Amino acid sequence: MVGKNESGSGSEKHLDLFLKIGLDEKTAKNTLANNKVTSNLTAVIHEAAVTDGCDRTVGNLLYTVATKFPSNALVHRPTLLKYVVSLKIKTPAQLEAALSFLDATASDNLKVNDFEAACGVGVEVSMEDIESAVNEIFEENEAVILEQRYRTNVGELFGYVRKKQPWADPKIVKQLIDAKLYALLGERTAADNEKPVKRKKEKAVKAEDKAIVEETAKPSEEEINPFLIFPSPEENFKVHTEIYFSDRPVLRACNSKEVLERHLKVTGGKVFTRFPPEPNGYLHIGHAKAMFVDFGLAKERGGCCYLRYDDTNPEAEKKEYIDHIEEIVSWMGWEPFKITYTSDYFQELYELAVELIRRGHAYVDHQTPEEIKEYREKKMNSPWRDRPIEESLNLFDDMKRGVIEEGKATLRMKQDMQSDNFNMYDLIAYRIKCTPHPHAGDKWCIYPSYDYAHCIVDSLENITHSLCTLEFETRRASYYWLLDALGLYQPYVWEYSRLNITNTVMSKRKLNRLVTQKWVDGWDDPRLMTLAGLRRRGVTATSINSFVRGIGITRSDSSMIRLDRLEYHIREELNRTAPRTMVVLNPLKVVITNLEACSVIYGDAKKWPDAPTDDASSFYKVPFSSVVYIEHSDFRLKDSKDYYGLAPGKSVLLRYAFPIKCTEVILGDDKETVLEIRAEYDPLKKTKPKGVLHWVAESAPGVDPLKIEVRLFDKLFISENPAELDDWLGDLNPESKVVISEAFAVPSLRDATVGDRFQFERLGYFAVDKDSSPEKLVFNRTVTLRDTYGKAGK
Repeated sequence: MVGKNESGSGSEKHLDLFLKIGLDEKTAKNTLANNKVTSNLTAVIHEAAVTDGCDRTVGNLLYTVATKFPSNALVHRPTLLKYVVSLKIKTPAQLEAALSFLDATASDNLKVNDFEAACGVGVEVSMEDIESAVNEIFEENEAVILEQRYRTNVGELFGYVRKKQPWADPKIVKQLIDAKLYALLGERTAADNEKPVKRKKEKAVKAEDKAIVEETAKPSEEEINPFLIFPSPEENFKVHTEIYFSDRPVLRACNSKEVLERHLKVTGGKVFTRFPPEPNGYLHIGHAKAMFVDFGLAKERGGCCYLRYDDTNPEAEKKEYIDHIEEIVSWMGWEPFKITYTSDYFQELYELAVELIRRGHAYVDHQTPEEIKEYREKKMNSPWRDRPIEESLNLFDDMKRGVIEEGKATLRMKQDMQSDNFNMYDLIAYRIKCTPHPHAGDKWCIYPSYDYAHCIVDSLENITHSLCTLEFETRRASYYWLLDALGLYQPYVWEYSRLNITNTVMSKRKLNRLVTQKWVDGWDDPRLMTLAGLRRRGVTATSINSFVRGIGITRSDSSMIRLDRLEYHIREELNRTAPRTMVVLNPLKVVITNLEACSVIYGDAKKWPDAPTDDASSFYKVPFSSVVYIEHSDFRLKDSKDYYGLAPGKSVLLRYAFPIKCTEVILGDDKETVLEIRAEYDPLKKTKPKGVLHWVAESAPGVDPLKIEVRLFDKLFISENPAELDDWLGDLNPESKVVISEAFAVPSLRDATVGDRFQFERLGYFAVDKDSSPEKLVFNRTVTLRDTYGKAGK
């Protein structure tokens, strides 16, 4: 795959270069699909002077340097590469220690002796040392190994050895562990090679399985607490990033000790974060990850998180969106320290823009948007870039007073038009918009841009950790350039991967088109990945937060999370919290011929699989009468060995009731369509059929069961990544919503209210929709019962 900025021949040269350092062809080609990694790896190979090739071990270490080297310590990368090429650093463990040391050092002077000691340079671990460590580990764990035999977690044993001998050759460690296992256990037996027996999926067993997993595979510290990766506020004097200019020295963005001390005095050393949505649409599940990161970090560290509306565009914001965001944040379980608006700071932002002009770092420009785009593409300065400071001050005042027409002038930051980073091409700070602002009123006719306002408001609010998604990484240079130019406190910036889920779209533009063009039924359509849509579908905030926590806070770019992984967490939550009940979607009438027409027998049905018999609240009453209904799909005219439903002459058990046996089938005129079944029930329950069916009965002679509407939702798009398609709307799934207008339900469902969630036995999890009325309840299918993700492994 050729990157966006590469020609085919350039791609071939890179592939050849990557193969020369020993990367396998698959890894090399995958690397080419990521422009950033391609650029980094190419630079590393040239810095290491191995363009003619190198040993595969060295090549793999160089790849790690290219993908994991801390950006705040780039000045030390050439030094590290010398250690790698000379094999003074020759194992992944040594390299990992070196990267950690350099991350802490940042751009400060490198203390060579401390560095070499930290990553084991010159340390030779003898075979005897490794054997001693392996023997010790086996003695400590012998009982567990003998019990688990070849199912023993070898990776865990490897980790124990590494703690004792961190610089041991991993290949030798692996060989000794394998040899020791063989000496202790002997040849593999047939039992060792058998797959573990799958237990029947019952709740008690499931809990037992979980306990076993928790005992044998302990989660890592970062899995327990994903916020460990973030530094404390006291550490915010280190270099955040390095900004390279075409005409001046490198800017190493960091706070002075004095600036940091003033900041800590205001904050009391607490963590301050912010969740900054733009109020121009409804929040989606990607925002759930942002909330988890922003609010979660503040909560974990005992700090504060602002809910800040990024309302710099008066034409896009609506009160509807503002109200929705505040309400959804609360539903997700988060409580803002304070709710603010970027517009709260319009006066301070204006005054700082004036100061930026005075310092020679901004100018009033008269280029049209088309001209600005052309000049940026050609890396050309604006004709007005070097106008006198006083002239720009006067013109900016004219812009503020409404003297200049909309579109005739902008205020641009004087950054670096020759930079390799296009987000340093004199970004716009202010533009004229003669539009009243929903929050600030009609006071302003100039409005700041995101690139100008975002970092300044972060600083004004004393944010300690400014966290955002990876597409903003190239804006980091502009962020720190502006704060440095104004001499303001600089928050710690860190980017994480966006949350992308299969079979849906997440961009606001596409979501807006789906809604406004009526492809879906509003922003809260249950098929959308908007948080309002997921809530209406019956998804809980707890399961969304569990899903987000499970995928972690990583910088893995372009990751696509499968939808069934989200569904796994939804099922886990609903399995614990949703009471069971019975509903028949496509009713087939069954007349019980040996039960009097006026008889109704009430039985106890379980709301929970493990309901205690002495707890009446764990049961509901279900009537059994001479007319019951089963699913059409649970009856066949021809029986087979692997079929557990009802068939002529065959018996099944009606759950919580009696066995019934089909004695007659009433067919339609076509002699194929089944209209009705006649059956006899076994009042003594002597029959023990294998098949168990859900069902609903008439609660009184001639009275239909409770009629409800059921909406079956499925994936909105057929393709896993519809956003990549030119005709993405053509990929909409025509079966994404199926409405069953007359399903039958047990009488106890009559009292369900909007938002209530249930498991319809054998069908899935469902929630009461807001379209319900006193005349008819409407249920949305939240998720089916099947679990492809759990089976494949979490």
